[in-house]
Amino acid sequence: MGDLTDVQGEIALLLRQAQGVIAVRDHPRLARSVGRLAARGALVRLLPGVYVAAGLEQDVLTRIRAAARWDPDMVLFGAAAAWVSFWPTVPVAVVELVTRQRRIQPTGFHLSRRLIPAELVVERRGLRFTSPALTALDLCCTPLGGNGIDVALRSRATTLAAMRGALELTRNRRGNGDRRELLLDSRDAPWSEAERLAHRLLRAAGITGWRSNQPIRTADRTYWGDIVFERERLVLEIDGRAFHDGDHPAARETFENDRWRQNRLVLAGWRVIRITWSMLNQHPDQVVALVRQALEHSV
Repeated sequence: MGDLTDVQGEIALLLRQAQGVIAVRDHPRLARSVGRLAARGALVRLLPGVYVAAGLEQDVLTRIRAAARWDPDMVLFGAAAAWVSFWPTVPVAVVELVTRQRRIQPTGFHLSRRLIPAELVVERRGLRFTSPALTALDLCCTPLGGNGIDVALRSRATTLAAMRGALELTRNRRGNGDRRELLLDSRDAPWSEAERLAHRLLRAAGITGWRSNQPIRTADRTYWGDIVFERERLVLEIDGRAFHDGDHPAARETFENDRWRQNRLVLAGWRVIRITWSMLNQHPDQVVALVRQALEHSV
């Protein structure tokens, strides 16, 4: 097989070509050398017969690629599917996948033999994963709750109609009652948890005539109003908690962008009311009264 140094060089080349992952079944003559490198800590075994370069074992994409090399027919679901399709910042503690392989539960992975309809499977760049519609529904029964639906809608990865279709195609699943309830709660297409709460308040108060996330054209650009009363030329801007807290650079940038946005909307003849996460949670009745007052004074 040659000198181990030469083999190590060959393995290093293979790792670079395969983006940090090597499957022993693809290179059986290197199996012993791979084992030795793993024993030395240069490689880490993630799945049976699949190794990655040390230091990459916690990298989400590397773990996903390892799963695909181990079982090319696997289907990612849950947070891992969201990560590769429409939510690149979602935390992925465990890579969840559907596989026909022997049931094992390697560290950092969760294997399932769940049945997924073929029309709800997407294949892209050598990876197979649940469609954004089904993925968003799957996340409903995790601590993320309805956030998956919100992000999927905001990114335009899917639609409410597609999610309703995915729910119908996967009927009788445990937790579908909760998924159906969250879909109903999302009927006005919120893009965030704060918007979802605002929609709920407006519906409960019987306030109608509004649409969510509508384009508003100003002199030099188009903005998306969170909640728009077009006839009254009134915009409710909902400040969620994620980017408006603390001194994080993203929060400061969002604050500045929101002020430019508000100024241009006002100059274009729109009235703008800002509603914060704290207002929605701590003073919902006052928020409703504020909106009613603004509507009564519409021009």
